[in-house]
Amino acid sequence: MRLHEGEVEAAGWRVEKLADLVGRLRAPRRPVLVAVDGRGGAGKSTLVERMRQVVPRSEVVHTDDIAWNQAFFDWADLLAHNVLRPLRRGEAVEFRPPAWIEHDRPGAIRVPAGADVVWVEGTGIIRDELTAWFDASIWVQGDLDEQERRLVARDGDSAAQRRHVAAWLAEELPFMRRERPWEKATIVVAGTTGLRHDPETEVVTGSCGR
Repeated sequence: MRLHEGEVEAAGWRVEKLADLVGRLRAPRRPVLVAVDGRGGAGKSTLVERMRQVVPRSEVVHTDDIAWNQAFFDWADLLAHNVLRPLRRGEAVEFRPPAWIEHDRPGAIRVPAGADVVWVEGTGIIRDELTAWFDASIWVQGDLDEQERRLVARDGDSAAQRRHVAAWLAEELPFMRRERPWEKATIVVAGTTGLRHDPETEVVTGSCGR
């Protein structure tokens, strides 16, 4: 598996039922807050959608919505104070980030009260300053070649896109080397794997240091 410099490949890969994975993330309070992290193209969104099928009373927050026209990674305070704090109080969320107001983006980030689980998905969500808010976390680890192929298929390979990726990596790489989310995660899930499994009902999991 090709990884960025500094990232440690998980060990002990094994196939387990998706329902069993979700069961390992449970906590006594509601909603259970679960951070789902990984690099672009790793398969975070796909994994979250599959877990939502296991927990019908669950909701998703995408950090890309918090970061939109804000910053690649400087959004932790906005997320904590306007999304995670009301969720911890058992309240609904309806939040229009400052950049949405400034750029006239319609709508809001909404999470109704009463969810069993809220999945908070996005690159950079597993970080020291947010750890206390979450009950569990997942790092989705994948081969860089496959992730890059997925990103090109999704976003294209124009000159503008290549500039965007270069600017992103200039911030992502030092951020990841500092935070090392693969070591902090409760569970590591393989976004790309050679182990045979049913991707609709099973996942491949491992560990990077817990």
